[in-house]
Amino acid sequence: MFVIRVLKWAFITVSVLFVLCFSYLNYVILSFDTERLPENHGVVKTELFLGEGDRRPLIVGFGGGEGGNAWAGKYAAKHRDLLRENGYAFLAVAYFGTDGLPANLDRVAVDSVHKAIMEVSQHRQINRNCIVPMGVSRGSELALLLASRYEDYKGAIGIVPGSSVFASITDAMTTSGFSLNGEPLPFVPVPWSAAPALITGDLRAAFEKMMKNDEAMYAAAIPVENIKGPVLFVSAANDEQWPSMKMSESMMRRLKSAGFDYPHQHISLEGGHGEYHDNFDKIISFLNANFREKNNVDCGPQGADEPAPVGNPS
Repeated sequence: MFVIRVLKWAFITVSVLFVLCFSYLNYVILSFDTERLPENHGVVKTELFLGEGDRRPLIVGFGGGEGGNAWAGKYAAKHRDLLRENGYAFLAVAYFGTDGLPANLDRVAVDSVHKAIMEVSQHRQINRNCIVPMGVSRGSELALLLASRYEDYKGAIGIVPGSSVFASITDAMTTSGFSLNGEPLPFVPVPWSAAPALITGDLRAAFEKMMKNDEAMYAAAIPVENIKGPVLFVSAANDEQWPSMKMSESMMRRLKSAGFDYPHQHISLEGGHGEYHDNFDKIISFLNANFREKNNVDCGPQGADEPAPVGNPS
C-alpha cells in the first residue's frame, strides 16, 4: 500500500508540474507582443578593420545567436588578421544583444543592416564593387538574406548555415528572426513537439522537429540562387546546434536546380558547431580563388601585398 501511495502522489506531482509548465508556456506565448517591433529596431553597430592599401575587398562578419559583436572580439582576432594579411578589409557587425541594440534576435531589420554596410563601404580604402557577407549559425541567415536581396554584394559565405529563416530567439519564439522594410519575413515556426528538447537544451533535436515542417521550410527558404557571385557553405558533420550539413546540402541542390552560374562549394567538416575556427584557412582559400579580377569579379585590391600563404592561424 505504501508503494502505491508513493506512486500515486508522484503521478499527481508530475501531472501538476506539467499543467503548471504548460500554462506558463501558454501565458508567455499569448502575452508576447507580435505586433510592435522590438525596442531599438533597426539599430546596428559596426567596427571596421583595415590594412594597408586602397580598394580592398570588404568581408562583412555576422555572429550568431550569442548576440553582441563576436567578430570584433579577441577570439576572432586571428581570423581578422588572416583576412587582412590576404588583402581584405573586415567589418564586424553587431545587430542585437548589446547596449543600444535590440535585446534579442527578433525581426532584425535586414534593410537597416544593409544601409549600415553601404555607409561603411564609402571608405576610400574599400572596393565598393566587392562586398561579401559572411555569417555564422543564425548570422548566416542574415548574410545569405543580404546577398540574395541586394546586388551590392558579390557573393556570400555561410558558416554552419541555415537554409531558411527561423523563429526569433525570444521566450515566446512566435515571431520571425528577421524583417524587411518593417515586415517580418516568413519563418519556420516552433512546434509544441520541440518543447521538450528546448527545455533540456538539445537545440539540434529542437531544430530537427522544426525542419519536419516541409511547407514552412520551403516558404521561408532563403533564395540563395539570387546571389550575384560565388557562394561557400561550411558545415559541421557533428553539429550539436542544428543540422548545418543537411541544410548546406539543401542549398547546394537549390543552386544546382537553378543553374547557378557562379562558383559554389560546400565544405563539410568533421566536428561540431565551432569546428570552422580551426579550418578558417579553407575560407581564405575560397576567397582568394574566387574574388579576384581574373574571375570577372572586380575584387582585386590595389596597393595591397600579394596574398599571404594560407595556413591555419596560430
